[in-house]
Amino acid sequence: MFQVLSSAWALLLGMCLLMVGNGMQGTLLGIRGGIEAFSTFEMSIVMSAYFVGFLGGSRMAPGMIRRVGHVRVFAALASMISAVMILYPTFPNVAVWSVGRVLIGFCFSAVYVTAESWLNNAATNENRGQALSLYMIVQTFGIVIAQALLLTADPSGFVLFVIPSVLVSVAVTPILLSISPTPAFDTTKPMSLRELAGFSPLGCVGMFLLGGVFSAQFGMASVYGAEAGLTVAQISIFVATFFVGSVVLQYPIGWVSDRMDRRLLIVITSIIGGIGSVIGMLLGHNFSVLLLTAFVVGGMSNPLYSLLIAHTNDFLEPEDMAAASGGMIFINGLGAILGPVITGWMMGTALGPGGFYLFTAVLFFALAVYASYRATVRPAIPADETGNYIPIYPAATTVAVELAQEYAIESEQTAEAEPT
Repeated sequence: MFQVLSSAWALLLGMCLLMVGNGMQGTLLGIRGGIEAFSTFEMSIVMSAYFVGFLGGSRMAPGMIRRVGHVRVFAALASMISAVMILYPTFPNVAVWSVGRVLIGFCFSAVYVTAESWLNNAATNENRGQALSLYMIVQTFGIVIAQALLLTADPSGFVLFVIPSVLVSVAVTPILLSISPTPAFDTTKPMSLRELAGFSPLGCVGMFLLGGVFSAQFGMASVYGAEAGLTVAQISIFVATFFVGSVVLQYPIGWVSDRMDRRLLIVITSIIGGIGSVIGMLLGHNFSVLLLTAFVVGGMSNPLYSLLIAHTNDFLEPEDMAAASGGMIFINGLGAILGPVITGWMMGTALGPGGFYLFTAVLFFALAVYASYRATVRPAIPADETGNYIPIYPAATTVAVELAQEYAIESEQTAEAEPT
């Protein structure tokens, strides 16, 4: 752990500041949209735009890095992010905000690709798992801290937009001054979606459904809070609780997944997430219950992402795992684009704010039903023959997922080489 910190502290610090900036602008727009009297559906379009840009950035970033290098891509896109964040309060218009969200999603995706390739270069075979764990913790910590910073100023003013802009600009400094040399960059050509679906139908369907769940959390939780009449402080705590749950429950669920049929665990966690969503829909007027449901939904959805990747890997040869990661992320991205739009439409009907939780409940229960069906079609792989569960944050790019795949393969090969 200390070896990872000593070699990659600047990268991890910079990524933490970037996540603070990203977490602030996402929640802040949901609050400010209510102040500007934007409709729920208008805000859903704004929130969905981020995932359109993010998906595009993950596809185009590798080519950009190969053409001009890590440093130029990182610095240029971080500057763009900083500029867009200042423009939000200057032009409170749905079209302007939507374009800004596309740009920010694109830039953050490419910045993550760049940073994750640096992380891969800094990690060794011995500490790769620790590096991944620290990276995920830093990402989540940054988003949680972002919610606290929302309490430092009036969301109807400019200050809360200036803070993330400054943080993103500052984040570039330790990374660009401390990381050397620039790593070589290469990514594996993605496996076709048809091939991927043939290897793991459950992995593909589950990734699409989870894309909707995650984007609803990340994009529409603050909109839900504003529609439900929560205060800024309550919205901050509510949004943060999703991510706290994801960290607290990620490792226990991962431990269990290496010791039982992963499809059964996918069914169980999906049902728990669905029940939590139903309770949130029915009893969300009680703030304590609302926080409990946010903890449960976040705590189930994020580990499910890693579970589905681990389950898919169980049916792949080691040399195919990296290629499959691109397809998995693309499918998840498609679901993420649709998630806020459908959630916004449901919240704009007679369901009101409860449509937020109804949407996640439907997706969780759909995943549970499909995983149960798949368990009747294909026999289970014995737990002692499955690959390792590696915690992965749903916003990770192909580079981070490939890094996790490499670690899983290395761990499995090391275990097989050890004398029994």
